Amino acid sequence: MRRDGSVHNNAAPSTPPEAGSKVIHVIQGDFAVTNDANAVMTTILGSCVATCLFDPVVRVGGMNHFLLPGDVSKAGEMTFGVHAMELLINALLKKRADKYRLQAKLFGGARMIQGLSDIGAKNARFAREFLERENIPCVGESLGGTQARRIRFEPATGRARQRVMGDAAAVPVAKPKPAPAPVEETVSDVELF
Repeated sequence: MRRDGSVHNNAAPSTPPEAGSKVIHVIQGDFAVTNDANAVMTTILGSCVATCLFDPVVRVGGMNHFLLPGDVSKAGEMTFGVHAMELLINALLKKRADKYRLQAKLFGGARMIQGLSDIGAKNARFAREFLERENIPCVGESLGGTQARRIRFEPATGRARQRVMGDAAAVPVAKPKPAPAPVEETVSDVELF
């Protein structure tokens, strides 16, 4: 735990362009949790999945970024979904979140290379099934497609924003907004409250 009260694995804070904000970049195989109202978490996803969890009552939230679904490896690496989800939930509970109030948003799971195993779809399926088993409602998601995404998540409010790299119509966005109409640009924003 850092002096500012945030819990993280190896997430690197940086100074964002917004005055008074603190950006915490969550890299592959990592997670971060904070109740800092000025914090914004970011990550870049391809076939990986990021789970954003938040408790709207105590205004605490966190994000993980996992590479593979399933069980923990022999080394207990965070790249595996089960371990990543358990660490994120436990860190939130330590910050006074109530598991029964947690809400989730899911991002990623793209099919980045055609012709190979679709690990992105497996990651997305794992994340949905894990949340269902744990009775944590998923209030927003953008999973699948073939484009990378840059995610910005405000853990204290649960607001999330994604920037899709490529054709925005290729990435399905579910709850609360449908996917935008195709555009000529190669980069677009989709806001998921």
